[in-house]
Amino acid sequence: MQSLQYALVAYVRSPIGIFVEQLRREIHPEHAHLAAHVTVLPPRPLRGTEADALAEVQRMAEAHPAFEIGMGEVETFAPSTPTIFIRVARAAYRMRELHDALNTGVLQYDEPWPYMPHMTIAKLNCLPDAESLVDTARARWRDYKGSKEVVIDNLAFVRGSGHTWFDIAEFSLQAAAKMPR
Repeated sequence: MQSLQYALVAYVRSPIGIFVEQLRREIHPEHAHLAAHVTVLPPRPLRGTEADALAEVQRMAEAHPAFEIGMGEVETFAPSTPTIFIRVARAAYRMRELHDALNTGVLQYDEPWPYMPHMTIAKLNCLPDAESLVDTARARWRDYKGSKEVVIDNLAFVRGSGHTWFDIAEFSLQAAAKMPR
């Protein structure tokens, strides 16, 4: 059994999020229950209490303005992991800044891989599965006609392990008069 971990995500509830959830149902239905999101802090143990972590996220969310990112191409983390994802292509630095600002204190964790802003389509069971499905994901993404822009204006603090996660709290980022690019 995997140990309990925490993560911080920005849910994507726009048409692009719906697209990713439908694509996930098609290529990896076992994980169809997972909501589309951009990970801000990958899963980690806490260095303190859950209450302390929530307070840190609240402070940061109140001080950090909402922003927009642009999604790029479908890629895979193979051979490191059998994960298919859409890379953040525009304003990825904003996601990195948010990640770095939050990866401190009770939330600090030495992550096994460098942080790369992305929206996961599917984390498959093995590399051959990822290799066989990445072309399908790329074809569906090429056919997607909606906006490839995503507004990052909320953060959800989640608890879980493996592919079972529960929302603990949701935070709104500071509203901006005009969405910065």
